[in-house]
Amino acid sequence: MTTTKLKSKLTFEEFITQLPDEEYRYELIDGEIVRILPTRQHETIAEYITDLFKEEVKRASLNYWVSGRIVIKTITENGKEQGRHPDVSVVNKTLWESYPTSYAALIDPPQLAVEVVSTNWEDDYVDKFAEYQRFGIAEYWIVDYLAVASRYYLGNPKEPTIFVCILDDQGTYKMNAYRGDDEIISPTFSELKVTAKHIFCA
Repeated sequence: MTTTKLKSKLTFEEFITQLPDEEYRYELIDGEIVRILPTRQHETIAEYITDLFKEEVKRASLNYWVSGRIVIKTITENGKEQGRHPDVSVVNKTLWESYPTSYAALIDPPQLAVEVVSTNWEDDYVDKFAEYQRFGIAEYWIVDYLAVASRYYLGNPKEPTIFVCILDDQGTYKMNAYRGDDEIISPTFSELKVTAKHIFCA
């Protein structure tokens, strides 16, 4: 994934209203609008997970809205406003429909966020991990299909891994690792039947 800085020193509200018209994904990072350009493989996996979640919402009649086009407002440890664009977001449908004319941006935490890891893996494992934890996102998936993170996370030898991070009562993420034929356990989608390998082979 490549990034391109476009404008500088904006608040989250300014970021939302000043987004370029081009059909790309953008984030607000350290006050600057940054264009996110994923690889095709990255996008394929993100779309697969989006479709998987949408099918499960429909099958189980769950009250969720699933999208890859939602921007969320987070706060860094030093108080900076960020505008993050998860690869997949799962939002309470009642919350989503309560402001039908608003932009596709949230200042309340979604139920679940998914980030598909690219070469700048520390964004997902460190920065977004801390911001999503602070924001109170109950479930956060880190999909490391290239096994690019350090051995601290992936072990030795490194292999593709999906981490499902669950927020505990103290507001801290507990990371659960899934590889190969491991069936992923998701509190949000308790009846979901999918293995890590299924997602990596998307």
